[in-house]
Amino acid sequence: MTFADLGLSDELLRSVNDSGYTEPTPIQAAAIPSVLMMRDLVAIAQTGTGKTASFVLPMIDILAQGRSRARMPRSLILEPTRELAAQVAENFEKYGANHKLSMALLIGGVSMGDQLAALEKGVDVLIATPGRLMDLFTRGKILLTGCSMLVIDEADRMLDMGFIPDIEEICTKLPKQRQTLLFSATMPPPIKKLADKFLDNPKTIEVSRPASTNLNIAQHVVPVSAAKKREVLRTLLATEEVRNAIIFCNRKTTVRELNKSLQRARFRSAEIHGDMDQSARIAELERFKSGDVSILVASDVAARGLDVKGVSHVFNYDAPWHPDDYVHRIGRTGRGGATGIAYTLVTPDDAENIANIEKLTGQKIPVLDLGHEPAEAPVEAEPVEEAPRRGRRPRPAAAEPEAPRARPAAPEPEAPRERAPRAEREERRPRREREERAPELRDERPARYVQQDAVEDGGWNGPFPAFLNVRIPL
Repeated sequence: MTFADLGLSDELLRSVNDSGYTEPTPIQAAAIPSVLMMRDLVAIAQTGTGKTASFVLPMIDILAQGRSRARMPRSLILEPTRELAAQVAENFEKYGANHKLSMALLIGGVSMGDQLAALEKGVDVLIATPGRLMDLFTRGKILLTGCSMLVIDEADRMLDMGFIPDIEEICTKLPKQRQTLLFSATMPPPIKKLADKFLDNPKTIEVSRPASTNLNIAQHVVPVSAAKKREVLRTLLATEEVRNAIIFCNRKTTVRELNKSLQRARFRSAEIHGDMDQSARIAELERFKSGDVSILVASDVAARGLDVKGVSHVFNYDAPWHPDDYVHRIGRTGRGGATGIAYTLVTPDDAENIANIEKLTGQKIPVLDLGHEPAEAPVEAEPVEEAPRRGRRPRPAAAEPEAPRARPAAPEPEAPRERAPRAEREERRPRREREERAPELRDERPARYVQQDAVEDGGWNGPFPAFLNVRIPL
């Protein structure tokens, strides 16, 4: 089958041929005729199979007839990320080269002035992220009553990012008589509920089992300890025939630290993550596409929006927390019928994540043992001597019974020159008995201060005034 068999116009076929494509992918062959027949569509296909062209190509032919009006787009494409929206815009520019269709891109992180100016002129195709679209709608800068086509792309990603309530509100602002296309790599229950609510008798196309991975991608799990992840990654980058690669991390801080580590090791790497503004992300992505850098370290913000030809390897430096993210990460390679290789570095703590991925995809990922221990052997700690407290002797390290600690000698009280025999005997009596006999001894003054026993609880252990031992008789 060729693109000419799908019913596309001659102008569009010339653009497709100029782009270097001759045969449609399975999702394109199944979806394009149904879209041209103006039917609602639910398309489930794994990433990298050509979903974007399956709705961009028929939309160009449908929108070729008619004219746009100011602030009233004729069609709307919703994308979860700015990168994906920009990618779809590039597809429209490439395939619509022989058509006079206007297009506007509504995404966050860029100036709103140019976007408003494009809307004022009128657009045939509006590509937007839900957040920026709702912002302009609440300001009264855009009307959706003239939109006859709606495309919800990467619907499962919309669910993960919490955009489903926004999409439901957007759908209520659109005309009821419209054509709605929903594309997704997976079909969780909330997405199924969304399709049942807003699509009218849709045709369901499933070219691959939901959440399955591309069969052209060779997958490997590499057991490794957390302390040796960077070393193992550098080994794989050096020994494998890596033309260009994307390395995914779970955290933005890990992206920054890993990129610096690779640059110190003389790898040509760049980074892209959510803390960067849009212009910086686009600049780094262009460096990767042009070959200025061969390694792109990324967070999941880039997992769904990158469509770079010829990516030979994908490395999961961190095993993804969500199984769906694994499918989209490794889908950055093996695109357009090409082959690719994906490695996932797995520590003992990632066992549950890998089990969930294998359960979702329905396949066992082969283990590649590089000889690195997945966990460090526990080292038995030597007994640590307790630090001696003030005024105490340290415990001996041997297991012998602890010798009794000697009480520190108290300073001798200042004694009188001559001590009466009776007073001397009274000093030797127990303290309680002396206190009871204190009235009898009140006239005797043996010393100005009397030294008390050392106190163990941290109290006063200095000389004690003798008059405090004297009680007033009742």
